[in-house]
Amino acid sequence: MAGVALFATAAATTTAAAANGGGLLSRSPYLTTNSSFLPSNNNNKLQNQLRFTLRNATSSARAVRVDSPISSVPKEAVDIDWDALGFGMVQTDYMYTMKCSIGGSFANGELVPFGNIEISPSAGVLNYGQGLFEGLKAYKKEDGNILLFRPEENATRMMMGAERMCMPSPSVDQFLQAVKATVLANERWIPPPGKGSLYIRPLLMGTGSVLGLAPAPEYTFLIYVAPVGNYFKEGLSPINLLVETGMHRACPGGTGGVKTIGNYAAVLKAQGEAKAKGFSDVLYLNSVQKQYLEEVSSCNIFVVKGNTISTPQIEGTILPGITRKSIIDMARDQGFEVFEKPVTVDELLEADEVFCTGTAVVVSPVGSVTYLGKR
Repeated sequence: MAGVALFATAAATTTAAAANGGGLLSRSPYLTTNSSFLPSNNNNKLQNQLRFTLRNATSSARAVRVDSPISSVPKEAVDIDWDALGFGMVQTDYMYTMKCSIGGSFANGELVPFGNIEISPSAGVLNYGQGLFEGLKAYKKEDGNILLFRPEENATRMMMGAERMCMPSPSVDQFLQAVKATVLANERWIPPPGKGSLYIRPLLMGTGSVLGLAPAPEYTFLIYVAPVGNYFKEGLSPINLLVETGMHRACPGGTGGVKTIGNYAAVLKAQGEAKAKGFSDVLYLNSVQKQYLEEVSSCNIFVVKGNTISTPQIEGTILPGITRKSIIDMARDQGFEVFEKPVTVDELLEADEVFCTGTAVVVSPVGSVTYLGKR
């Protein structure tokens, strides 16, 4: 079937795209992070790798200073069974943090030991949900180099989300340099090739104290990382989705199209009920007509029929996924017709194949869809 061939090709080329279109941490001096945060007795590999090439980067890219009181970067291997690695939190060595006041700009970030953070109980993120997050991955190549999958797209998406949430945001350069610094300081936690990836979680939070409903007076940009395996317990086996008809993830004019923290707790009830019935996750419908697909709890969805691939269009209620964008580009390059349009439940049920995409799930095949009791 054409759909089966597409999934196999997409799963393989998504990884290849990281090599061909992602950011490679190499020894090219094109874009340089100041290495003052590294200890003087550290081996040269980490310091050399801070000079990396980001393909498609503009010539105006600039160095961003990263300072830290770190006295040493551990080099010994970690005690992890890489073959049993799941998608869960594993404490690593360092995290990155940078602050700014409202009306100001981010500067002078630093790497600090991974640990708890202290904020006011009246912080904007705790009281009014003024926060965003991103998700991206680092992969280890056979030759020891490290790959990032289109990190500039995450930086741009965070800036767009920050504008919607009335927050200042790091520049693209600052975001990229902070990600690279965090990954390299935690290099020993990157799984071996083919065993998983290092999941990177940038956070942007209103951490300043505010009582009345208003933007927080101070903001924190923070990055932590964790080694991960497959997101779904099924691994690359087909997942089983339940179409949710009572609850909705987002509505027109809301924040469904940005990666704000409030979008995710809202899906937990429907997701929990679905998982209790044996389903992998929930597929949401739009909140107006209630017949068009939107997305799964944390990933985008694609429907394949013959040589045609359809996926819900970006109109403010679903997240503009970076893996989604990559699959669309690759599928068109391979001769498929790809449509970003309203997709009905009927189209879903009559498809040759259905699959989900996202940073966490990568490309996951859908084995079954249950709608109004019909599987």
